[in-house]
Order: sequence, then structure tokens, then C-alpha cells
Amino acid sequence: MILKNSNKSFDLTLKAVSSSKNEMVVKTPGATTLISEEKTIYLFLNENTSLRKLEELVKKAFSSLPYNVNVDIESFFLIKGEEKSIFQVVVEAIMFANNPGWALKKEASKPGNDFNIVFNGKELEEIFNTSEIKMEFVNFTRDLQDLPPNIGTSVEVANKLVEKSKGIAGLKVTVYNKKQIEDLKMGLLLGVNAGSSVDARVVVMEYSSDTSIEKTAFIGKGICFDSGGYNLKGSPFLKGMKFDMSGAAVVCSSVMALAKAKAKANVMAVACLTDNRIGSTATLTESVLTSMNGATVEIGNTDAEGRLVLADGITLAIRKFGAQKVVDVATLTGAIVIALGAWFTGSFSTNDTFYKEFEVAHNKAVEYVWRQPIIDEHLEVMQKASKVADMNNAESSRQAGSSTAAAFLNYFAEGKPYIHLDIAATDATNDRGNGPMVKTLFELGSK
Repeated sequence: MILKNSNKSFDLTLKAVSSSKNEMVVKTPGATTLISEEKTIYLFLNENTSLRKLEELVKKAFSSLPYNVNVDIESFFLIKGEEKSIFQVVVEAIMFANNPGWALKKEASKPGNDFNIVFNGKELEEIFNTSEIKMEFVNFTRDLQDLPPNIGTSVEVANKLVEKSKGIAGLKVTVYNKKQIEDLKMGLLLGVNAGSSVDARVVVMEYSSDTSIEKTAFIGKGICFDSGGYNLKGSPFLKGMKFDMSGAAVVCSSVMALAKAKAKANVMAVACLTDNRIGSTATLTESVLTSMNGATVEIGNTDAEGRLVLADGITLAIRKFGAQKVVDVATLTGAIVIALGAWFTGSFSTNDTFYKEFEVAHNKAVEYVWRQPIIDEHLEVMQKASKVADMNNAESSRQAGSSTAAAFLNYFAEGKPYIHLDIAATDATNDRGNGPMVKTLFELGSK
């Protein structure tokens, strides 16, 4: 449990230090040393530690800390940089580390330790309170990500989203079943769902505290397990495919966090939920599907299914709900993993004005993003790749795979300011979800 300036004081206090005359203090960045005579645990840090590294070291230290402690949060201000950013990073890292995670074991996971965060000042208290809401939903996202695919089906994920949303004032939640999805003519989503024994679901969450603000839609890829379909993945690439619904969890959690925080915002989330299976009714390679916006798509690769469900989700947000700006979040391409590794989420946009807003948001959230190119030629190759449909979902050259996917999606944004976020490399670490981009979308949605 995370406490704030609690009267429930513990015997031990944790402090950050960059130097110490006490020879017992281990002077390795990230190392913790308990000096029992001083009733203090020292966390050694370099004064030049970056915010990224600080977050990593704090998460590691607090994940393994076996004690309930008071945390002298202001001792971390020895790091060079803005105190408010340092405070936010440390608090959120502790909250991240304190989440026990989802598990289904005979012996339940032990709850996290109690940490009493000690600090002064109204401004820091406001940051703490906002971080507490954000991290509640980051951790909720992570727990959804960790569900095994036989439990975390499209229907069950939708149910869990609805359950979590209960009691959040000002939040409207609508769940579309398969029949309603058919009525909406979401042919791309239905094509991905065709081989599944579990029906698709679309979850829409709406929160508007000020209708004068342009409505921003967050669209999430919700593939609860991705076999690759008839373009079946090899065995090594099937592991981790339960995380292919991460985008759906991220976008819904972001809107719920904004609503719970009573933020000034006009936002909605669209989570397109299904799995991608093989079977007698599954969509075949070279099939042609019709999207909700009327464009036809030839299926060059059934394993390029994420862009299909997102395309219909984008159309739903624009045409049915009047979204004026669009952001999607998706574990979309292996190419982004090669390009950026696990250090950055890949971002794509043709609208510099909207992207500048996004840059402010991800910098304030202290989440790491790297912009990638998206040009007219990226769409042209997708259009030329089919002789029978308006475009192909996967052109064969494998060049600029993340960019061509982004261009495919940008087509469905119908000229609206649009940002695509590829979290294929940042979604999870060591078989546990990370909940990336929840904090960034929270900042982007707040006005």
C-alpha cells in the first residue's frame, strides 16, 4: 500500500544519497544499504542519473525491498533536474513496483509492502494525487495484459473493462456484441474474428467535461491472442501473443483515468476485441473484406490483422461519434522492435500541429517515444499491392513495415489529425505487462 505523509510511521526510512562518509554504504548506483543503527536504508544514486535511469533503479529497488518503510522523497532531489519531474518519476516508479501483478496460483501472491511517501508542499501533493490515479489505471492495464488467453477472451476483457468503469462519474460505456458489430458493417473486424469460437466485442468509453474541446478518440488494438491466422506464426513467435490486446487496455484505462481525475477533457476510447485464430471459418489469405468506411482490403497476410480491427475502430470513432482527432495504440509490427528496441514507442503522424501537442504530453508523462516517417509512398505501395481491392493489408517487400502499416491506418483517419503509436516493443518486459502510453494519453487528453 502506498501512503502519503501518513501518521502510520515505520521504523525504517529510505533515503537517496549520492555520497556518504559511511563506509558501509554500497556506492553502486541502485544499490540499497541498511544501516540498522541509523534505522535508514540508503539508495545510492549518481547525481547525473537521467530520469529514465532513475525510474529503472527505483522500480528495481522497490520491487525487491523486504521492508515497510518511510520514503524521504525529497532526498531524491540530489538528482540534477526539475524537482517536480523527479518527484513524479520516483512516486510513479514506486507505485509501479508495488503492484503484485495478476496470478492464478495455489498460494496467492503476497501483497506489496507499505511505503509511506514523506514530502512537503501543496504542489507536490497535487502531483502525487494525479500520479495515484494514473498509476491505478497503468496497473489495471498491466493486470489485463497478464491474463492468459484462455481467460482473457474478448468477452471477458470487455466484462472486466465494464466492471472497472462502474462508479466513475461522467463516464459512459457501451459494449457492442457481434450482431451490433455486423449492423455497423465493421467488415474488417469481423473478418479477423471469423475463425474464432469467441465473438468479437467493441467497447466504447466516452468522457466529456467540456464539449467545446475538440473530441479526441483513442483507438486500441484488442487481439486477445494472435495465432497469425492461416499465415500461422512459428512457435517462437507465439509466446507473448496474449499481450496483443495491450492497446485496447491502454486506451480504455486512459479514458477511465481522465474521468476519475475529473479532468477537463473531451475524449473517447474504442477497444476492438477479438482473437485471431485458424479454423474452418477463418479468413483466408487473398480474401477481400469491406471496411466500415466502404474501402475494400485484400488480405495479403492474415497475420497483419491489427491494422484491420483498428481501421474499423477509427471509422467508428469518426463517423458514428464525430471524433475530430484520433490516436491509436497497438502492438502492431515486429519491424518497430528492430528499429527501436525496447527503449522507445514508435510514433507516426502527418499532422505536425497535433504531434507537437503529443510531444508535450509524452515529455510531461516521462514516457519515451521516437517519431518515425510516414509519407505518401508508404500508402501507395499498399494500394498497388492489390489488383482486386482498394489496398492490401500487407505488401510483400517488407520494406518500412511499420511506416506502411501506419500509412494504411492514416487512410482511415479521413484527413483528421492522427497519431499512430506502435507499442510492440514497449508493451511488456519479462512476461509482464508495462501499461505503456496510459500516462501519455492522460496528459494528451487533459486541457
